[in-house]
Amino acid sequence: MKKIDRFMIRSFTGPLVLTFFIVLIVFILQFLWMYVDELAGKGLDLKILAELLFQFSLTFVPLSLPLAILLAALMTFGNLGEFMELTALKSSGIPLQRLMLPIFVMVSFLCIGSFLFADYILPLSNRKARTLLYDIRRKRPELNIQAGTFYNGIEGFSIKITDKDPETNLLSKILIYDHREGPRNSVTIIADSGYMSVTRDTSGLVLKLFSGYAYSELDDKNTPNEKRKYTFRRDRFSEQTMIIKLDDYDLDRSENDLYRSHYAMMNTTQLNVFVDSLEKRVDTRTVSYYKDFYKTKLYSSPGFAKSKSHENDTGTVVVKPDFNCRAVYDTLLLMEKKTAVNRALNNARESIAFVTEKNETLTNEIKNLKRYEAELYKKFTLPIACLVFFFIGAPLGAIIRKGGLGTPAVISVLFFIVYYVITLTGEKFAKELIVSVPVGMFASTMILLPIGIFLTYKATTDAAIMNAETYLNFFRKIGTFLSGVKQSGDNEDPGSHN
Repeated sequence: MKKIDRFMIRSFTGPLVLTFFIVLIVFILQFLWMYVDELAGKGLDLKILAELLFQFSLTFVPLSLPLAILLAALMTFGNLGEFMELTALKSSGIPLQRLMLPIFVMVSFLCIGSFLFADYILPLSNRKARTLLYDIRRKRPELNIQAGTFYNGIEGFSIKITDKDPETNLLSKILIYDHREGPRNSVTIIADSGYMSVTRDTSGLVLKLFSGYAYSELDDKNTPNEKRKYTFRRDRFSEQTMIIKLDDYDLDRSENDLYRSHYAMMNTTQLNVFVDSLEKRVDTRTVSYYKDFYKTKLYSSPGFAKSKSHENDTGTVVVKPDFNCRAVYDTLLLMEKKTAVNRALNNARESIAFVTEKNETLTNEIKNLKRYEAELYKKFTLPIACLVFFFIGAPLGAIIRKGGLGTPAVISVLFFIVYYVITLTGEKFAKELIVSVPVGMFASTMILLPIGIFLTYKATTDAAIMNAETYLNFFRKIGTFLSGVKQSGDNEDPGSHN
């Protein structure tokens, strides 16, 4: 390895490590901001919190690496340009492409490592992180009850609250269904307000209710059905305290295969197998639905058993029966004609309903298939993004010639936002069957890669695309041209057109 290669790799490695951990910490803080309400107040051990943050930090690695490479490339070549080292190297006859070559080789190895990480480690860390988060959500159930929805996390109860004061923890409009004795709601409690807490030994949930009613069904199982009156008891209370036993209050760890069938928890081999099985299932159901429609809806009359059918140029099935339908219809009586028309209309309505229902079912199946295909392509798009961002960051840093974390950080964030928005949009379009999966998943690459090639060309030719004076001169030339056109129009003789 030549000295220039070692120099470039050493100049790039420091900013890469620094920016990678900065970006990773930002993503972890974002995670904490999103889930702080579900983690706070649960009495979790530091070991559990450390495990959760570690597993989620691993899931952020493939997304952090492209942004870190972009920012590190900008800082490296910006520093070289700011301290005139890039100019000195170019004056020595070393082109920009030669300076980018060792870093390009290093980034290529990082791309391979990113793919292997996303294929082998990411599914496992995703599974462990999501399973642990699920277990944490089940702890301290009173903290998970959200306003406006039924909460079924406490066995034997369904609880709904209309509003919850975050400061005083006062619950408003409480509705409780008690179905511990079976699937039916044996006791229904309606309260105007109340508080919820846990006992000191964390073995029970305390509900302190104010101003409400309790409806209890009286037991009349031994009474015959014809004599059963289905009586109930209604109690009005101004204040009532309920204690619900919590058997598994401690953190109950689930098995790691809880989300094993989710597409984000699979590697490329598993995704390929799953995609093949889903494609076969979609094809099988399509053929089954077509045969069902063919036998029960399309050819409902026995006279069509020997009919001939074929597809025209537009793919529409054309049916040619062996007899003249018009002639048979003309032989019918008026009442029989009305009956035949009504039956045909009913068959048409049933056929439309059948096709609509099966089309929705197949569409949902195909959308589910596209989710797995999109996840399979995502294994490749993030590693490729590392190369794309390198070809954007390196020439752009050589052009702006500004090092440090100031200007490069701003430019990196702008490019990453554009990349992230395009990626999310393309992925959503692919999952909604608007575009094909390869086009949707590689949309950001297809848009940003030409920009990287253009910037590399401009940096090689030392084009001053970041110089404000260049654009000012361009607009001055346009203004001069427009002024000359206007003056020539004013000096033209108006009578020459007559």
